[in-house]
Amino acid sequence: MLDMELTNVLRKESSPYLLQHAQNPVHWQVWNEETLALAKTLSKPILISIGYSSCHWCHVMEKESFEDEQVAALMNDLFINIKIDREERPDLDQIYMDAVQILTGSGGWPLNVFLTPEGKPFFGGTYFPPRKLGHRHSWTEILHYVINIWNSRKTDVENQADALLHHIESVNDFILQQPVHAESSSPVFSDDYFSRVCNSIVNTACKLKGGFGSAPKFPQLLTIQYLLHHHHHYGNEIALNHALFSLKSILAGGIYDQLGGGLSRYSTDENWLVPHFEKMLYDNALLISVLSEAYQITQDECFSNAIQQTISFCETELKSPEGGYYTAIDADSEGEEGKFYVWDKKNIENILAEDAALFCDWFGITENGNWETQNILYLQHSYNEFAQQHQLTVQQLKDHIDRAKEKLLAERNKRKRPSTDNKIILVTNAMLVTAYCKAASALQNEDYKKKALALFQFIAFSFTANGRTYFHSMSGEKKQIAFLDDYAYLIQAAISLQEISGNSQLLMQAKQLTEFVELNFNEEKSDFYYFTHKETKDVPLRKTDFLDSPFASGNAIMAENLIYLSMVFEISNWRIKANNILEKMKTSIEKHPLAYSKWATMAMNQHVGFLEIVITGSDLDSAVQKTLGYFIPNRVFQAASSQQEHFALLKNKKYNSAALIHICDTTGCELPVKDFRESVHFHSGLTFVKD
Repeated sequence: MLDMELTNVLRKESSPYLLQHAQNPVHWQVWNEETLALAKTLSKPILISIGYSSCHWCHVMEKESFEDEQVAALMNDLFINIKIDREERPDLDQIYMDAVQILTGSGGWPLNVFLTPEGKPFFGGTYFPPRKLGHRHSWTEILHYVINIWNSRKTDVENQADALLHHIESVNDFILQQPVHAESSSPVFSDDYFSRVCNSIVNTACKLKGGFGSAPKFPQLLTIQYLLHHHHHYGNEIALNHALFSLKSILAGGIYDQLGGGLSRYSTDENWLVPHFEKMLYDNALLISVLSEAYQITQDECFSNAIQQTISFCETELKSPEGGYYTAIDADSEGEEGKFYVWDKKNIENILAEDAALFCDWFGITENGNWETQNILYLQHSYNEFAQQHQLTVQQLKDHIDRAKEKLLAERNKRKRPSTDNKIILVTNAMLVTAYCKAASALQNEDYKKKALALFQFIAFSFTANGRTYFHSMSGEKKQIAFLDDYAYLIQAAISLQEISGNSQLLMQAKQLTEFVELNFNEEKSDFYYFTHKETKDVPLRKTDFLDSPFASGNAIMAENLIYLSMVFEISNWRIKANNILEKMKTSIEKHPLAYSKWATMAMNQHVGFLEIVITGSDLDSAVQKTLGYFIPNRVFQAASSQQEHFALLKNKKYNSAALIHICDTTGCELPVKDFRESVHFHSGLTFVKD
C-alpha cells in the first residue's frame, strides 16, 4: 500500500462512532496490524483520535476540524490517521489516556495522541479548537508543532516515547508491589479502618445537594453503595442518611429524565439540574442495582418507582430487536446538546392547557427558563407539602402529574431523537443482568427475573461460539476478544442469576469462566489480572487496571467472584488469592476511597464475614424469594431441592418437603429455620426493616 493510495476506510466499519467519521476528508484508518506496519514502512508518525458516539466534544471537533478540507489535507500529508472507538477498544483508550494525563495533567474525549510509527505515545491532548483561544493552541498549530519536533528531534522524541511508555507501565507498581502477609494470624483490615474510609468519604460529601465534591458532578453510585453497606454493618446513620439523600437528590434533578426515565452521565452544576445529556447503559444498570439495595433498606416507594422507570427506559430506548441492549444515547440532536429533552413554557401550556400551571409549578418551569432560555424538568417539592398548598390529596396530585407527563412524553417522542449507539457490548449487558436480578429480588418481581434470564441467554448465544472464548462486542463482525471486564461481569451475572433461579449449572459455568480467566489473564508477577487476553498482540503493553471508573474495575469484580466461588466449591487458593489482592489494595483504598469504592465495599464485606445461606426442600420458591428480598450484602446463597455433589454448601443438609433455611458464618451454623426472620443474623442485622 502506497501513501498516496490511502483513503478513509471507516465506511467499512460497524461502529456507529467510526461511521460518523466515514465521510470526513481525513484519510482515517482503523487500528490493526496492517496500518501499524504501514506507519513503520513509511516512517511516519501516527495520529490516533479516540472518542465515542455520544461524546459532545467529539462531534464539535469533527465539525470544526475533521470536516475541513484544508485541515484534513494537512493531517493526511503529515500523519497516518487512525480513528478508534473507545468502547470497542477500551484497552487502547486506557493506555493512551494514561499517556495524555501524564503529559498534560488531565484527560477526556476526544483523545488525540501522536505516536511513533511503533505505536509509542509522545504528545497529545483532548479537544483542540480550530483557531487559537487564549492559551489553547489551534489544531493546525498542534499539527505543525508535532511534525516539526518529529522531523528535527526524532531521536529525542523516540527516547521520550520509550520513557513515557515505561512510566505508564510502572504507574501501578505501588499497588502491585505491596507486601502480602499471607494467612497471617492478625486481620489485615479492622473496623476502625472502615470507619476511617467512611469518614473520608463523608468529608467530601456535598451536604446541601447530595453527592460528592463540586461541579462537574458525577453520581458516584459505587461510593453511595459503600455508605449503604457501611451502615448495614456498623449502624452509621450519617452514612445512611447521606446515601439516601444523594439518591433522592439525583432522582429529583435534571440529570434524571423526569419524563422517560434514565440517568445522564453527569451534572454540569452542583445542583444536579443541568446534565451532560448522554445516557449510558452502564450508568443505568448501576443505578438499578444501587436503588434496589436502597429500597431493600427503606421500602421507600421513591426508589421502587425509579427502579421501574429506569428499567422501562432500558426496555423502551436501549433494547435491540435481537434481545441485547445498546450502549448509549447521544447528548445531541439536530446539532444541539439537550434539544430533545428541554422545554419552552409556552410549548408546555399549549400541550397541557388548563393543567399546565400546576405542572409548571411542580417542575420549576418558568418563562425565562432555567437553562439557556429553555427548561429542564426537575423536582423541588415533596408530594405532601405541594398537595397541601394546592388543596389536593397526594393521590390526586400524582394522578394529575402522571397524566401530564404522559402527554408531554408523547409530544417529545415526535421530536427528532438523539442517535443511539447500537453496539451491544458484553460487559454492560452482563451488568444489566445483575441489575435485573437485584431488582427482581428487591421488588419481588417475576418479570424482572425473566428479563435477567433472557438477557443472559442472549449473551451466551451471541457473544461466543464455544462457551469459553467470548467477544467484547457483537456490533457487526466479531473481531475483538473479550477483556477482563467482560469476563468478570459475566461471571458475576451467572452468580446473580443462579441465586434468583436456583439453577446450579450457572455456578458451574461461573467456575469454568473463572478458570479461563486464570489461564488467559493472570498477571505473572502478582495476584491481579491483566486487562487484555494473552492473545491480544496489537497493544504496546498489557495494563493492570484497578480504578473503579466509570464502573467497578474488572479486578475488583474478579476478587469478589473468587471469594464467592471459593466458598461454593471449597477452592482455598481462590480465597487466598482474593485476600492477597485486597491486602495489596489496602493503602490505596484508604487514600482514595472515591476512586476505589467497590474495593472498599468488598473488603468491608469480607472483613465482616460472609453468611452462607442455603435453602433446601422441594417447595422452596417462596422462601427463596422472601429471603432474597432482605438486604444481606455479605452473603453466599444457594437453593436446592436435593443434595448435589459438586457443591460443598449443599452437603449434609436436611431436604424435606417444606423449605428450610440453613445459615452459617465463620463461627458455626444455626439450626435450620423456616423464615429468615427467625435467624439470629436477621435480628443482629442493622437495616433489616422488611416485614
